[in-house]
Amino acid sequence: MNVLILTPDAVGSTLLQRLITIYMQLHEFDKPVINLHELTNGITEYFSPEFNQSVLGKPPLEQWDYYQSLDQITKLLQKADHYVTARLAEYHIQRRQDTVQQQVPFYEYLNRNFFIISCRRKNLFEHGISQSLNRIHKKLNIYSAAEKIHGFFDIYRTGVDIEAQVLEETLNTYASYQTWCSRYFEIGSYFYYEQCMDNLEQYILNLPIFSSQPQRLSWQQCFDIDFESWNRCHFYSSDIGTVALEQRDQLIKLAAPQQDPAATLSALIPVHQQQFLLEHKPAYDQAQSAIDAMIKLGVLVGGVPIKKQTLWEKLRIVRNLDQCVDVYNRWAEQHADIASTVNIDDLMNQAQAERSTWQQISVESAAQLAG
Repeated sequence: MNVLILTPDAVGSTLLQRLITIYMQLHEFDKPVINLHELTNGITEYFSPEFNQSVLGKPPLEQWDYYQSLDQITKLLQKADHYVTARLAEYHIQRRQDTVQQQVPFYEYLNRNFFIISCRRKNLFEHGISQSLNRIHKKLNIYSAAEKIHGFFDIYRTGVDIEAQVLEETLNTYASYQTWCSRYFEIGSYFYYEQCMDNLEQYILNLPIFSSQPQRLSWQQCFDIDFESWNRCHFYSSDIGTVALEQRDQLIKLAAPQQDPAATLSALIPVHQQQFLLEHKPAYDQAQSAIDAMIKLGVLVGGVPIKKQTLWEKLRIVRNLDQCVDVYNRWAEQHADIASTVNIDDLMNQAQAERSTWQQISVESAAQLAG
C-alpha cells in the first residue's frame, strides 16, 4: 500500500514518513517500499541492482526543484512497481504555481492510489512558534548532534525575538493547510502530534497498511530496544538545550575551536542521560546500522530526524514571549473553529509535563529545572 502524508511542516511529518517506511521494511510486503519524501520537488527513475528492477528515488539534494509537471510526477508514480511512502506540503504547491486545473487530476490520482494521513497540531501556539523559529535558523530537520549544536548554538546563547507578522503568517499557513486538506483529499487518518507522539509505534502499527501482516513487529522485537528508548538516545546525544538552559556557563565549551562538539556535549549532559546512553548504546547502534543500510539501498531519503526543541526550550528561547501570546490569542479568537487561546501559566505546565517525559523525571523536578 502507498502512503501519503500531508503536512504544513513542524508537525512531525518527516519523522512519521521515515518511521512508517522503516516499519514497512521490518514486515513482509509483496513489493519493495521506497520513501520519496516530498513528491513535487524532483523524482528520479533508475535501475536498482539490489531490487533488480527500476525504482523511483530522489535526485541529489542540490537538484531538488520544480522541474517536473504534476502530470509527469503522476506518470512516474503510475510506472513504479513498488510501494511509495511520501509527503505533500501545500506550500510546495503554492510555490510551484500550478493551476487548479493541473492540481485536481494530481490529487484525484493520489486519493485513488494512496492511504492518506493528515498531520495536525492541537497546540497551534507551539506550532506557530516552531515555524517562526524555522524561519530564523533555516533548519526544518536535523540529523546529528553536531548539526544541532552548530545550527542552534547562537539561538540558545542569545535568545530570539519573533516578529508578530511572521507568527501570524505561520498561523495563517496552517489554517490554509487545513482548508486545502478538507477540500481536495480523502483522509484515512489524522496524526495529531501531541497525542500520537506519546505512543508513536502504536499509531503506526495500527494503520491499515499493516492489517494483512500475520504479526505486527515492534521496534523492541527487531532491535532489542523499544522505540521510545531509541528515540530518547537520539535526543540525549544532541541535548544542547539542557546544557544551554541549565548550565549556561558551560555552553561556551561547545564553541571551542578544534573540538568535536558532539563529544564535548556528551560530557556536559546530565549524568542520568550519560548513563542512559551508555546502557542502550549497543541496541541503539544496531537499529541505526539498519537505518543506514536502508538509506544506502535508496529505501530512505535520509535518517530519522532528532527532536529539535521541547516546548520548555522554546519558551525559554523566545525573548518576547508575552507579545507572541498576545498576537496568537488575537489570531485564535478569529479562528475559534481550529484554535484555542493560551496563557503562559498553562504553557509552562504543558512544557514541564513534556520535559518530565523526555527526561524521565517528575513534573515537580521539571518545574524546578525550569526555574
